[in-house]
Amino acid sequence: MAFRKFLSALGVNAPEVETVLDEHQVQPGQELSGTVTVRGGAVDVEIEGFQAELVVRFENHGAEARYLHVMEAREFGAPFTLAAGEVRTHAFTFRLPLGMPLTHSDGERLRGAYSAVRTELAIDNAVDRGDLDEVEVHALPSQAAVLRAYQALGFQHVDTEVKPGRAMNSRQEVDWWQEFELAFPPGYRPAMLEMMIVTLPEFIDVCAGGWAPRLTLTHEEAAADQAALNARLEAHMKKQYGA
Repeated sequence: MAFRKFLSALGVNAPEVETVLDEHQVQPGQELSGTVTVRGGAVDVEIEGFQAELVVRFENHGAEARYLHVMEAREFGAPFTLAAGEVRTHAFTFRLPLGMPLTHSDGERLRGAYSAVRTELAIDNAVDRGDLDEVEVHALPSQAAVLRAYQALGFQHVDTEVKPGRAMNSRQEVDWWQEFELAFPPGYRPAMLEMMIVTLPEFIDVCAGGWAPRLTLTHEEAAADQAALNARLEAHMKKQYGA
């Protein structure tokens, strides 16, 4: 990514910032690292705030409005004076939790999902949140196998939402949950399913809506045999929602 002028209202005095990610593709449980470089403009300026944020698209409860939620932030020593033409480079690292919302599975984007690193710079009470450097969070093999199984059973992926708080019937270890909205195929009573995959160190819980019993699988058994997983998930879904 090239340098971008921040707070352009300052004209030639405005600093420029460049954010570079070491990798744009990561998985839950991995580290996301990069550097942010700030370059001074024509005069010295007082930097009041300077940070990189890991953001994810969230949805408000009971509303259609979506917003970027800050999952974690790294501050870079503000306040400080940035001299004219001075260059400062800061490294950052975010450790992604196992419950990090997914944006991709099997190389395909999950509709509605979005994650990025956002750089923020504040001068004289004015804040510029700069450009967003998109991050692709790819499913673990066990998570991808579950999504693949639903697809094999005829469920159609409609949307993906991330909501704050604690979901019903969930053993989640984070303060949000990701919901996969799936359209039922023929042979089931409901029309839509709101499904979660709760990822724990040793297990994943497939939560098939509301108070339906969880289907708990080890990561190994979920990823080892796709046909066996498909059959097990089909039996579970038929028991809960079969016509």
